[in-house]
Amino acid sequence: MTERPLPAAAVEEYILNFPPEVKVRLEELRALIRRVAPEATEKMAYGMPAYHFHGPLVYFGAFARHLGFYPTASGIVFWNGLGQSFKTSKGAVQFPHDRPLPLDLIEQVIRFRLEENLAKRP
Repeated sequence: MTERPLPAAAVEEYILNFPPEVKVRLEELRALIRRVAPEATEKMAYGMPAYHFHGPLVYFGAFARHLGFYPTASGIVFWNGLGQSFKTSKGAVQFPHDRPLPLDLIEQVIRFRLEENLAKRP
């Protein structure tokens, strides 16, 4: 049995742990977040890439069959209002590897979360 790799200390290291086709999707999502929220702080949290801007903004992670996108519970409520057919839970959307990432919709959610966090700051 091979040893499980240690958790990644940085987003770049996290992305390097995946096969090339998944790396491309992760980099695509990362680039979108950084373009839409350039002032957000990028770090690792809960073992996955995390972005903070006046509080938690969004997270993402890769799994065997999908990418998980975690825009917090309010972001999921917003996402569900967009009427998409992707599987969701209370805090996540799953993007299967066999479907293109809906970048325009993800951007809308990131912008919603930015506005929401800005409204909450003191």
